Amino acid sequence: MNYKWVSLAAASVLTLSIGVNAFAASQFSDIGKVDGKEKIESLQERGFISGVTATQFKPEQTLNTAQGVQMLVNSFQLSLAQFQFIKAPQASDSYTKVKDGVWYSDAFIIATLNGIDVPREVDPAAKFTREQFTDYLMESMQKAGNLPMFKIDPVAIADESKIKADYQGAIQRSLALKVTELDSAGKFNPKEPITRAEAAIMIYNALDYLQKHPELTNQAQNSGGMFEPNDTTGESK
Repeated sequence: MNYKWVSLAAASVLTLSIGVNAFAASQFSDIGKVDGKEKIESLQERGFISGVTATQFKPEQTLNTAQGVQMLVNSFQLSLAQFQFIKAPQASDSYTKVKDGVWYSDAFIIATLNGIDVPREVDPAAKFTREQFTDYLMESMQKAGNLPMFKIDPVAIADESKIKADYQGAIQRSLALKVTELDSAGKFNPKEPITRAEAAIMIYNALDYLQKHPELTNQAQNSGGMFEPNDTTGESK
């Protein structure tokens, strides 16, 4: 989308749903036995995720694209603050199936204007697979943290042949940064639908990595160097 950046006034037309969690004061009643319960609660307390209802997160429910994009925009605090518009952008400017003026519209607008590569034909109701969500997540993490290129040693993945080629780099980075992990059989299970709990835990892991490695952002801005994922010295390679 090609917008002339002249005034922020038009951007105020957006519903401001992004970053606002109507259930921030509630506690989810259905995550007591979920591995990573504390991570989900931490994201909720910070207003990054919300439940399907005021008290239910529905951890085992499959994440759809609209929910996932909303989670990512909220959690990585992507916004339109750096943009100025003559005309407020609409979701339909960039997408064929994303409706204007519904609860997820702003998230898709913010994602595309922040450089997240969401396909024009994306279906908000479609289920997110593990490989698709990982790709969106790692791109959001890179944009939010201004991360440098990483020098990594690829991990052997037992079901690598099932991974779409476009997603292989993101998956390898996610494994290197401990954002995701393989199962006990060494598989990533790329085509399986991702659950809301799995997605939230991955987001927490990504945010935790950014918080613990601020030097990577600083060095990327200063030198554009290459870094080892586990290098905390901030020295370029």
